[in-house]
Amino acid sequence: MSKRVIQLLRVSTEGQAADDKAGLAAQRAVTQRTAATYGLEIVRTIEMSDVSGTAVLRAPEMQELLRLIESPDIHGVIAREFSRLMRPENFKDYELLQAFVDTHTVLYLPDGPIDFSSSMGGFMGLIRAGMARIERREILARMNDAKEAMRLAGRNTGGQSTLPFGVDYSDARGWSYTTEAEKVRTAFDLVRSTSLPYAEIARRLNIPRTNLRFILQNPIYMGIRQYDQRRDPSTGGYTPGNDGRQGHRRKIVRAPEEVIRRKVMDGLVSQEVFQAVQHILNSRATREQAVRTKNAPKYLFNGFLYCGVCDSAMYSHTNQKDRHYYCKLNSTRARKLNPGSVCPTPYIRAAVIEPKIEELLSVRLQHDGFLGGIAEAYIEQQSQEMPIGVSDSAAIQRQIESVTAKRGRILEAFFDGTIDRRQRDEELARVDAELKAYQGIVATSTVAGPSVSAADLADLFSAFVEMPFLQRDDKRSLLRGLGVGVFVSGYEIRALAMRNLAGLDCNTDNRSRMAPSVLRGRPCP
Repeated sequence: MSKRVIQLLRVSTEGQAADDKAGLAAQRAVTQRTAATYGLEIVRTIEMSDVSGTAVLRAPEMQELLRLIESPDIHGVIAREFSRLMRPENFKDYELLQAFVDTHTVLYLPDGPIDFSSSMGGFMGLIRAGMARIERREILARMNDAKEAMRLAGRNTGGQSTLPFGVDYSDARGWSYTTEAEKVRTAFDLVRSTSLPYAEIARRLNIPRTNLRFILQNPIYMGIRQYDQRRDPSTGGYTPGNDGRQGHRRKIVRAPEEVIRRKVMDGLVSQEVFQAVQHILNSRATREQAVRTKNAPKYLFNGFLYCGVCDSAMYSHTNQKDRHYYCKLNSTRARKLNPGSVCPTPYIRAAVIEPKIEELLSVRLQHDGFLGGIAEAYIEQQSQEMPIGVSDSAAIQRQIESVTAKRGRILEAFFDGTIDRRQRDEELARVDAELKAYQGIVATSTVAGPSVSAADLADLFSAFVEMPFLQRDDKRSLLRGLGVGVFVSGYEIRALAMRNLAGLDCNTDNRSRMAPSVLRGRPCP
């Protein structure tokens, strides 16, 4: 009886998988000969595009392959080369080999089968995987060296999508400007001869406004192709595509000695015009920076303020007369989407609410009497909660330990061959459900919190003592570091949330405005 196997075909690009290409046909011819040699029956074919690195197991085709090999009717996978199965970039990729071991799947290659569950097969699998890894890296190195040589020769190394605006390239004609390049020439003239803003120039020429400045800074319009960036070759520089597809590497700045500048064609503008425009662009950037510095951010608590009624974020708004905070649900967009969800919290003048919040943090939270009231309310709240009894807690913990041990015995039985995969999965499903139930009981049970004193609170809030003497950026860094969130309704401070104060409930209310229960179980924002 012939063994049933899955045929794995792999191509690097969609173009190689086209009907007029020989990539898949060549692989099928090799796998058919391998199947005939070892008496195999190909019952399923999986075509896989190029996937490598940590994304290999996330690819839909690989997920399908892993699902199929778990079937007892499937005995192996057939491929033309080991690299068609995997091209590891780090040790996480070797999880695929472990899946072959667990399912007793044999990999059939033209030069012989590899049984990963055997000692010699596992050793050979690791060796072949390491060789595939080296092969991939050598291929990438050769490709990168070839592209760098093309850049040094003044040739284009990418497709049409990588070309600058208004520029074309072909191997036969070389570099040239398109008809759209006249827009760029006009943009240079308008920047030199007028004081029009970028937005107006872009509107007149039908060019995206955000692209205009970058276009005007590109030396290709002097006829010079410049490469001052390169792809990051490190492992951290790779970003996989969707569903584990081939992704991209981020760009990083080249070292000065690695920058490539080549004269590839006659310029659209002269070097004098280009440099004059760069001077204008830099002058405008300096003026804009000065304006932004003069009109520095006017709000201290934007990003830290929340609505005390609906817990939504508070946004900032500046009109001709004053500065305000308002609830997110009162924004124009929110009212259009759902007119019925408008929050009753009114607009709040920043000049009124911000000093109140600063006073709460730097003055009131430093008074022993105020902090003593908070500590008393916290202890009273904790005493009203019913913790799990010691005996009940111990019993539940013993049950968790018993179920965990039972789970280990099921896995040992499977590894010893006493039970099969189906029995293992059924038993584990029942045990895991029981374990999850006990863990849920523990997670949802309330446990009495630690005792707290005014001295403890004073130590925690002492970070705000010098807040009035700090600059705006330093104040915001302090608020951000402690994870502060302030809940207000009108000009009342309803709650103060602090994420990064360990050991306490993270919420305190302004006792001068609220009821005695000043430490509450409200979630941190």
